[in-house]
Amino acid sequence: MIAKESKVNFVLAGLLLGLLMASMDNTIVATAMGTIVGEMGGMDKFVWVTSAYMVATMAGMPIFGKLSDMYGRKRFYVFGLVVFLLGSILCGTASSIVELSIYRAIQGIGGGALMPIAFTIIFDVFPPEKRGKMTGLFGAVFGTSSVFGPLLGAYITEYVGWHWIFYINVPIGALSLWFISVYYRESLEHRKQSIDWWGAVTLVGAVISLMFALELGGNQFAWNSVQIIGLFVSFAVLFVIFLFVETKVPEPIISFTMFKRRLFAASNAVALLYGSAFIITTVYLPIFIQGVFGGSATNSGLLLTPMMLGSVVGSQLGGFLTTKTSFRNIMLLSSVFFVPGIFLLSTLSPDISRGMVTFYMIITGFGVGFSFSVLGMAAIHGFDMRQRGSASSTGSFFRSLGMTLGITVFGILQRNQFENGMSTAFAGQQTGIGAITDPRAILTPETRAAIPAPVLDKITDILATSIAHTFMWALVPAVLAVVCIVLMGKERVLIPGANQNRPNPEHH
Repeated sequence: MIAKESKVNFVLAGLLLGLLMASMDNTIVATAMGTIVGEMGGMDKFVWVTSAYMVATMAGMPIFGKLSDMYGRKRFYVFGLVVFLLGSILCGTASSIVELSIYRAIQGIGGGALMPIAFTIIFDVFPPEKRGKMTGLFGAVFGTSSVFGPLLGAYITEYVGWHWIFYINVPIGALSLWFISVYYRESLEHRKQSIDWWGAVTLVGAVISLMFALELGGNQFAWNSVQIIGLFVSFAVLFVIFLFVETKVPEPIISFTMFKRRLFAASNAVALLYGSAFIITTVYLPIFIQGVFGGSATNSGLLLTPMMLGSVVGSQLGGFLTTKTSFRNIMLLSSVFFVPGIFLLSTLSPDISRGMVTFYMIITGFGVGFSFSVLGMAAIHGFDMRQRGSASSTGSFFRSLGMTLGITVFGILQRNQFENGMSTAFAGQQTGIGAITDPRAILTPETRAAIPAPVLDKITDILATSIAHTFMWALVPAVLAVVCIVLMGKERVLIPGANQNRPNPEHH
């Protein structure tokens, strides 16, 4: 715990800076990938730059969460910061795509420790009546990074140089490291426990197999190829072994007894489904804006600002409401905006005005914003200090898994729809620009200027239709999330001294 109340703000600042740095990293790098590949080559390997980071982060989350329960938050949060900063510096010095991918994996190991442990420290440091406000700030940072990252990445790449998208982490991370090292003091007494090595190895292996199967399938290898089928089989076998091991060891990395808590199981399911639906808005709205309206990547990033602002307001409101009503009621309010927002995005067309697209983004961003603050609190609710790290990291893991599945599955749907539309519209015709299978081919102003107007109109219509079609499919997880929200039960944050006639699950 913190020795003096005045130090709490410094700890909070350190946690927010670390979270901003880690959560923004993937989006900021994605924006710069075109420039990086153009400079270093390796078009056939660039997918590994993102995959390496995501695999390391996802695999590390449950492991570091459990270790923080066993041996303390501070040492593993500091470890995550140091490793992340080391990886960032190395990424800035990379001279090939392979090198960059290896260094990104190092970054990812650090990121896997930062995000879940930061959320857990908030629960350890702040009393129940302040947690909602604090997690609202965390959610606001998470929502901001998902939209601000691409904008910052585009700006730095265009005006400074892509190396600096990594170097910019150094001052932010160093400040976070200083605040946490100096001002955070733990009082938790640790007992020596056995580490679940078999669980760690099989979980990491299963995650790596699944991620690479999803990333490489349909791109570098056919879905029915030996390589992809082998990766899926490897995932299934390792996952079954992991499940078996976790039921036998005394200190499992992911305790299945946690899932007996209705709120914990339902909130993680909602996190997975919300993550899979929301991630495609940050991926495909910039493509729609650039492809249909024209303009540079920087302009498309600016146009995403309304969604960012909506998510920040939603996150703050969600955190505030946690002491007023149940987690379920707050998330039902969230779904009232999020599901219609996704539906409205499924009606996108080349004829739509920028004002309407902005309105749709505000609605969607506001709806998803609640989940950034509320679902994390719901996942940890009722657990004592020796389980909060595992609970928090499991929630982060499911959200990341949902985002990964969303990018992959909806990416396949969008690409197939776009390619089918192009082959139907231009069957046997000369477009003057060769075959276009990637919609990004028409995103740069230079390329658009070289395309004849009638051809460009056809392509933008096909692009808009494919993206609208993808958002229509995203309604499936969005609606399923509502079902899971209903199953969350009536639990809420209870403040000591209030509601004396009701049992307080926060009391240990």
